[in-house]
Amino acid sequence: MSDLFHEDADYGFVGRCFHTMMTANWHTYQVLTKRPARMAEFSRLFEAHYGNPVPPHIWMGTSVEDNAAAHRIGELRKVRCGVRFVSFEPLLGRIRRVSLRGIHWAIIGGESGPRYRKVEPAWVDSLVSQCRDGGVPVFFKQWGGRTPKAGGRDFRKGTLDGYPRVPRQGHLAKQRLGDAALAGRPNSALRRSGAAVRPVPASCGLP
Repeated sequence: MSDLFHEDADYGFVGRCFHTMMTANWHTYQVLTKRPARMAEFSRLFEAHYGNPVPPHIWMGTSVEDNAAAHRIGELRKVRCGVRFVSFEPLLGRIRRVSLRGIHWAIIGGESGPRYRKVEPAWVDSLVSQCRDGGVPVFFKQWGGRTPKAGGRDFRKGTLDGYPRVPRQGHLAKQRLGDAALAGRPNSALRRSGAAVRPVPASCGLP
């Protein structure tokens, strides 16, 4: 597991990864970063070339472990894509009231491992309440412990198993590009991803 938008990952590498995800578009991908500003920059280059945002089979997210990292949510909102998500895992502190406008999904979970730091139920309650107020589906992953399953994942005598509502890819492409712009695109690519699969230019780092 690594951060695709780490400063040491040049856009040549990032672009090749996205080209692969665009080609194998029958899968759903979750791209998680602690550097959403760099993710947003890449998404603008992507949209400038393809004419539409990162398609909704590629979910773009950032991790927010405590209140000091909550500013990343604002940067994530700038990412041009169909699905944005926030991973509050491992949750290491209370997250004060934040705007979840433009966010489509939230993951919440405690830390696991030999030196895990305990998550407080009040932190989880606060986040779940904020997500519900903002209409954001929540997936509660785990309470954490020495192993991921040590604390289970029950929340108030049940489980939180929310997932985002993913827009239909063809519909998104038509909305962005218009029917006239789609007329010359390969039908097979449109059926699969809503946009033709072709390498992006040097600005995105692909051949």
